[in-house]
Amino acid sequence: QLDFYFSHSADVLCLTGEGPGNYVASGYSAYEEENEHLQEGLRAKVSALKHLSIDIGTEVKYQNKMLEEMDSDFDSTGGLLGATIGRVKQLSRGSQTKLLCYMLLFCLFVFIVLYWFIRLR
Repeated sequence: QLDFYFSHSADVLCLTGEGPGNYVASGYSAYEEENEHLQEGLRAKVSALKHLSIDIGTEVKYQNKMLEEMDSDFDSTGGLLGATIGRVKQLSRGSQTKLLCYMLLFCLFVFIVLYWFIRLR
């Protein structure tokens, strides 16, 4: 004999042979199917997030490497500029002030000629 009853603990309609413990057919399998479908969707989203986070990590490592290279380049350039400025200061302190003035006037002349050349082009 088959009986129908509503199980309040699982909120499903059950079809049983002897009582609540023996399920023959129920709405529970529909919920189970829906849960499995939702689990697959979550798995796909988690997998996509995993790949995205791995890609972000790779990009961060690459960017850090580039920043370290730029830092070393700036350090070497700063050292070169510091040495050059030291030499210019030494030139200005010595008796070669006249030579320094000629050099600055020559640089100014070259910049003016380049400006006119570019402007007339």
